[in-house]
Formats: sequence, C-alpha cells, structure tokens
Amino acid sequence: MRNTIVNLIARREWELAVILVIVLNAITLGLETSDAVMARWGGILHVIDRVVLGLFVIEICLRIYAHRLKFFTDPWGVFDFTIVAISLLPAAGALSILRAFRILRVLRLVSMVPSLRRVIGGLIGALPGMGSVVILLSLIFYVFAVMATNLYGEDFPDWFGTIAASLYSLFQIMTLESWSMGIVRPVMEAHPYAWAFFVPFIISTAFTVLNLFIGVIVAAMQKETDALAEADRQALHSETEVVLTEVRALREEVSALKDALRENRH
Repeated sequence: MRNTIVNLIARREWELAVILVIVLNAITLGLETSDAVMARWGGILHVIDRVVLGLFVIEICLRIYAHRLKFFTDPWGVFDFTIVAISLLPAAGALSILRAFRILRVLRLVSMVPSLRRVIGGLIGALPGMGSVVILLSLIFYVFAVMATNLYGEDFPDWFGTIAASLYSLFQIMTLESWSMGIVRPVMEAHPYAWAFFVPFIISTAFTVLNLFIGVIVAAMQKETDALAEADRQALHSETEVVLTEVRALREEVSALKDALRENRH
C-alpha cells in the first residue's frame, strides 16, 4: 500500500493535477474579491474553496504517509505543510484576518514546479552576498542623509528636516520616482548647486549599488544552475558506470560459457 502511494505521488500526472488545483484555487480566490461575482456565485465559490482545501489536506496526508518523518526534513514539504495548516485555521471572529492568507496556497506552485524551485534556490544562495550590498547601501544612505539634513533641512524641513525624513526622501530619489520635478528642482531653486549632491547620490545608488544586487543574484543563479548540471552529470556518470559494470559481467559470463563449451568438445 505504501509503495503504491509513493509511486502515485511521484507520477508526473499527479504533479500536474495538483498544479491544476492550485491554479483553480487562485482563480476562485481572486473572484471572491468581487462583490458582484460573490452576489451571484458566492455559494459555489465557497464550495470550491472548501473542496480545494480538502484536496490539499488529502495530498499532504498522502505525502506524510508515504515519506513518514522524512517529509519534515524536506524544506519544501514543511513549506507546503505550513501553508495548508494556515488555511485550516478558523477565519471567524478575531481571526477573520486569516482569510486573506488563503491566497498563500498559490505559493505552492513554487514547490511543485522545478524551475521555480531553482529560482528560489538561487535567491536563497544570493542572500549572503545581498547582505553585504545592503550594508554598503545603508552606509551610503546614512552618509548622504546626514549631509542632506545639514545642507537642506532648514529650508526644506518636510523633506530633509530630520535624518528619518532625509532617508525617506533619498529613498524616493533612488527609485527615480518624481525625483527631479518633485524634490531636486525645488531644492535647486534655493540651492542652485544642489545637483552636485543629488547626481552623485543617484549614480552611486540607483546606477551602481542596485546593479550589484542584480550581479549577486545572477551569480547565485548561475551557481545553482551549475550545481544542478553537475548533479545531472554525476547521475549520468553513475548510470553509465552501472551499465558498463553490467556489460563487463555479461562479457565475462559469455567468455566463461565459451570456455565451458570448448572443454566439453574436447
């Protein structure tokens, strides 16, 4: 029985069925945000939601039964279990806010699609490098925030009156959201040479440090891809070794049979 379930959940058709249920659930949860749709089809959508949740529970139970405690050593298994467990929490009264977390079920696509798992693996691998970039970016922000507060805080207290206000204003400038007409040009009307402050800041953050994030992530993704490719090569090499061993054993058996036939003839 257990082997049958293991073989069942390992089948590609099973994975596609689970993915289809996840996509269906994502669609129904989106439709539930529409008052017009809920007024007409609300009962059916609620039934579909409960059926989908029941299917998720059955699928998780089958995986736990098939893999036993090994299920909880797999990070993706724990991830799926946590999402389904959150969905099972009562969403009434003080816990009604948990209804919004039902959409987290859609994240199960990450664990079901291998290409998405590789992307997440690459992002996790990039975290140490990204931490270093965050520290560098924080230092740059702090230095420029102190300078901006001293230079422009008196004339523009809403934008640069405090360190916190300067940090937020500089963050807006870094994102290039209304940075010119919204902040920099008004500042330049009172301080004509303010461009000498803001242009280096934009170059050092938006055009330099942020691109370091991209570089770190690309390097981590490449490392993840190389690791998977190496694992595939090792698996292929192992299979080739097994085949060669079997071929050698077969040749030895054939050779032994030939020797036996020769001896019988003599």
